Amino acid sequence: MKDSQGGPVQGRIRWRRFAAVVLPAAVATAAIMTGMANGAVPAQFAVSGEEFKVKASKLVGTDFTQYGGLASPKGARFNDQNDPRNKPVAVSYIGSAKLYDLCQSVRTPGAPVSLVINAGGGGNPALAEGLLIDMTDLKGNATFTNINIGQDASTLNNSERRANGAPAHFGQKADGVVIDNLEQTALSTAAGSFTLTGLHLRLDIGRNPFECF
Repeated sequence: MKDSQGGPVQGRIRWRRFAAVVLPAAVATAAIMTGMANGAVPAQFAVSGEEFKVKASKLVGTDFTQYGGLASPKGARFNDQNDPRNKPVAVSYIGSAKLYDLCQSVRTPGAPVSLVINAGGGGNPALAEGLLIDMTDLKGNATFTNINIGQDASTLNNSERRANGAPAHFGQKADGVVIDNLEQTALSTAAGSFTLTGLHLRLDIGRNPFECF
């Protein structure tokens, strides 16, 4: 795009926090959030509002979709963008996922305690079916297979978990996704099934309790 003098015009990117959420660089970062007013967030439960961290050396998934949505804490008007208690999220669905060297941690509010879960080590990944995530940030090296970027969010067609957004709003879909060195911050995760191979749950207590990253 050029201005009236023929010089290039620099676009303004909004919602910078979501620039790293499983989107190829410079692909309509603001567009994914325009659907949050009417997009359906399939997780029909009140979130705690506390973010938790997930780390994995590798995620291998099939049937990937993503669109913008809202996470609603207890007492908030579900999926209402005018309710300030609701939090904008990137909603990601993965039909089938393998997570290698999984670590999940959450800090206890007001206390020097974190709850830590490890699983999927030794080459035996944790397994999830119908994985649905309300995330606020994700980092890693991602490879997508047969990806559609900018697809109408209402046509993503994951009927099992109703992982579709609002009509005429931004969505993306891929047959497969591989993310190396995944670091994710999320408000909620739901799954049809979640097999935590080699599960180890522990509490870490101290001045600086452990977090996965």
